[in-house]
Amino acid sequence: MSDDIKNVVVLGASADQGVPLISALLEAGMTPIAAARRLEAMKPTPFPDTETIFADLNDQASLEKAFAGQDALAMHLPFEHNREKAASFGKNIAGAAKLAGLKKIVFNTSCYVADHDLDITAHDGRRDIKQAIVDSGVNHVFIEPVVFMNNMVAPWCKPSIVNHNMFAYPASETLKISFISLTDVGRLMTAALMTDKVDRTRVRVGGPKPMTGFEVAEILSKVSGKHIAFNSLSPNEFAENISELVTGSREIPEGSVYNGMARFYSFYNEQETSPLEIDPSTFLGKLPVKLTPFEDWASGYDWDEITT
Repeated sequence: MSDDIKNVVVLGASADQGVPLISALLEAGMTPIAAARRLEAMKPTPFPDTETIFADLNDQASLEKAFAGQDALAMHLPFEHNREKAASFGKNIAGAAKLAGLKKIVFNTSCYVADHDLDITAHDGRRDIKQAIVDSGVNHVFIEPVVFMNNMVAPWCKPSIVNHNMFAYPASETLKISFISLTDVGRLMTAALMTDKVDRTRVRVGGPKPMTGFEVAEILSKVSGKHIAFNSLSPNEFAENISELVTGSREIPEGSVYNGMARFYSFYNEQETSPLEIDPSTFLGKLPVKLTPFEDWASGYDWDEITT
């Protein structure tokens, strides 16, 4: 057991994936500190009094200073569509962690990561970050969630459910996805800090039950009290919709975040066996977290209002 890990520096603490992690660390009796470029980053969150120290992913010295005196690092990172830049983030984080003498790094990759490059820069950059951590020799755990339940309340998904009774998602009609809640990912990361059973391994994680889009729509119908249909979008249409929402244009240029999204989901849909279907028994024995059923998660939201 990693009973000696108490003080945990967190990268990405103020973001959607970071807030549940901070909550889980506090519940476990640990002391989180946020490392961010903006010292006021935690003010709008549920944890405004969280100590915050300056850190910049482009500056290894700032990371080393932020990591000094901490026991471990827990992090998620924004998707970077410049692979060289992503690789530099990994080298800076790993180098600073080693010099600061951290006992463990828990990295939430925020997506499925294949065993080989996919020629998708955001994905391949994740592989480079992981490799830098491995090469540093610092003890580590890679928590690799497939797809988040919370995507369904994102601005590019929930309005369609609320306004058109339509769950529109870039999944083929037969693709099974083990959607997992961000709360559970935070708890799994915390559990990985508290045990040595998964040290120096990758742990692919998902929710309690893999579902097709039709099964998701059926549960959304049940909790919302209205009939929700499933619309299987093509990955390109999905990316065009998000591009239009953000930029006003449906163009998805090569190398853009929107092109990356389309290529991610194209890969998922093209596989003979869904890479997004996870058997929880493969990780719950070592990381004993009670996973949130999708119906319970969905019941916590108002499906008549666009705001989350």
